[in-house]
Amino acid sequence: MTVWDDAMRAALAEATQAVTWGDVPVGAVVLDETGAIIARAANQRVLDDDPLAHAEMLALRRAADARQTHRLDGCTIVVTLEPCAMCAGAIAQARLTRLVFGAFDEKAGAVASLFDVLRDARLPHRPEVVAGVLADESVALLQAFFADRR
Repeated sequence: MTVWDDAMRAALAEATQAVTWGDVPVGAVVLDETGAIIARAANQRVLDDDPLAHAEMLALRRAADARQTHRLDGCTIVVTLEPCAMCAGAIAQARLTRLVFGAFDEKAGAVASLFDVLRDARLPHRPEVVAGVLADESVALLQAFFADRR
């Protein structure tokens, strides 16, 4: 058990919602400095016909709205799947303190699997990365989703 398990369970609950509208089950929550959830989201690409409506992007927007600033210093994003390049870039731009993710994404992961965008020494802001939190649960959710579509 890790300190991030409860937040990851909240992200997993969000991810299950994406399945209802036919999207890949990825969920994200943003925590403030106290650990309180200030934003949550699931993938909505299919629902919104929006290629940018990844769970991370939506959660970051909602967190920025909640804090009324584009800078999310001190915040942590917890997401069920390793972020892609777009989402990793947005995490860096939002200046989050930490990223926590569940499953690795060997096809599109840009934090560890294919690229390491967030820990690139050339960037001015490099959040802490915590990988593999409740990874088995995240993987199981993704596998069940794709098994139903094959």
